[in-house]
Amino acid sequence: MTGSQGVPSQASPATPSPQRVLQPLAAVALTVGIVVGAGIFKTPSLVAGISGDAGWALVLWAVGAAISIAGALCYAELCTAYPHAGGDYHFLQRAFGRDLSFLYAWARAVVINPGSIALLAFVFGDYMSTLLSLGAYSSAVWGLGIVVALTVINWAGLNASVRLQTALTAIELLGLLAVVIAGLWAPAPASQAVNWFMQAPAPAQWGLCLVFVLLTFGGWNESAYVSAEVRGGPRAMVGVIVASMAVLTLMYLLVNWALLQGLGYEGLSQSKTAAADLLGQVFGPWAQKALGLLVAVAALTSINATMVVGARSNYALGRDWRVLHRLGHWHEQNASPRVAFGLQALMAVALIFLGTQQADGFAAMVEFTAPVFWSFLLSVSVAVIWLRQRDAQADRPFKVPLYPLTPLVFGAACAWLAYSSITYAISRQAIGVSLGLMASGVLAWCLLRWREARP
Repeated sequence: MTGSQGVPSQASPATPSPQRVLQPLAAVALTVGIVVGAGIFKTPSLVAGISGDAGWALVLWAVGAAISIAGALCYAELCTAYPHAGGDYHFLQRAFGRDLSFLYAWARAVVINPGSIALLAFVFGDYMSTLLSLGAYSSAVWGLGIVVALTVINWAGLNASVRLQTALTAIELLGLLAVVIAGLWAPAPASQAVNWFMQAPAPAQWGLCLVFVLLTFGGWNESAYVSAEVRGGPRAMVGVIVASMAVLTLMYLLVNWALLQGLGYEGLSQSKTAAADLLGQVFGPWAQKALGLLVAVAALTSINATMVVGARSNYALGRDWRVLHRLGHWHEQNASPRVAFGLQALMAVALIFLGTQQADGFAAMVEFTAPVFWSFLLSVSVAVIWLRQRDAQADRPFKVPLYPLTPLVFGAACAWLAYSSITYAISRQAIGVSLGLMASGVLAWCLLRWREARP
């Protein structure tokens, strides 16, 4: 039996399911924690160097923020119209049916979420290994340890995970604030003054810069997976998305401005550890070393938040497919989809082991996951327009402004990033892994259809 729009009806009311127990501030902490990872410590120097100008570098960050905000507004409409623990998996199901949405859920289960967790685990392991090396595979060992530890915390329940997330996000934002303060206090670079808007970058440079900027903003869409658990209902969810994007945009622009002020354009574009260099220059060597720990905290925050939302995607898949019903079990007392967390951890551990066979585990995870992620995010942008037509009678407490321009701009950005990530993966001879995992999704879909057709 199916509900409206061809969506399978949910389990009976007696079946445990997500409740609105999450405070809006905690949802903001989850969203910000996913987005603010190691990228903001690496990409400002790359963007500055490629753009060729301090002023235009900031403009590129502002453009990336605008594209991300356009996407966030699209998600705000979908979240308020269709709040569900399945997030964008549920949106795709509403728009295009079970088959395409299954392939997306499969991609999230075996590629996107475990891959994100694995690459962040490698970042965490790389920085922790500088403090305490655990042998030839030190990064992987640290990564495995943190995946297991955070899975146990999330297994214990949402409250424990949210308390940890809020504390880690606060530390993370304080660290970025320290970078901004250092930029204010730093003496003007002796070698040169910062020149603003002296040379506009070429179109190809704009494109390459925006790839790095949008990757650094990536992750805001994951707030959709807690839309059914935020107290205050749909209108509160709009506030969560808007507040998260406001915090991220303001912080990223301030950090880039501070780095330019403190290091100068040449200093920033040539530095591989810009934030650490600035902190060391203003506060001394101890602050420079402390930044490594801050990056580890940023990775830890993103891993935990990714686990929270990723398990909910697996849970939603289990609710919609009878054969996978164990994934759809919700532990009501702890507000936790425990089986879904277990599957996610196993997949992440497997990808960490796969990463140890590559020269750079972090880069390998990016190559495997990016093509799949951006391709499916493009389909979500199309779903906004499609559902406006197909389900026009649905209650929409929030409607995306400047429709249909906003979803079209967001969709164009997703299409471009999908193309860029695919060509990059091909150049690195990594596209075969992504295609193989997606092919396994088609096989799994065939098996599920066959099993469900049996009496």
